[in-house]
Amino acid sequence: MRHLMLIRLDPNQAPDGPDERLVADMTALIEDMTKAGVLLDTAGLSQETTRIRQTGGVQTVTDGPFTESKEIIGGYCLLQTRTREEALEWARRFLNVHGPEWDIELEVRAIDHP
Repeated sequence: MRHLMLIRLDPNQAPDGPDERLVADMTALIEDMTKAGVLLDTAGLSQETTRIRQTGGVQTVTDGPFTESKEIIGGYCLLQTRTREEALEWARRFLNVHGPEWDIELEVRAIDHP
């Protein structure tokens, strides 16, 4: 099963950046996920964005960043796991490496295959 973890956070509540402890702990977790064979890809996402909306057959394009956003998707992890529960356990471990200064949420979605 493949799962996509979307990393959501409020940019106004997030620290300016990861501290040395978080970098070390995240590096170790990524190594664990890689050794376990579950991590297919992971990356942070820029706040620079473009939205394309289609309504009534008409498309509009709006460039970001969208500073009014109370929540952004700051990154993602693509996992290959045997079960949903295994994906959720990795998600919990991901959240655990962040300290109390982080107000962060993961959205874990199964990827449907035709």
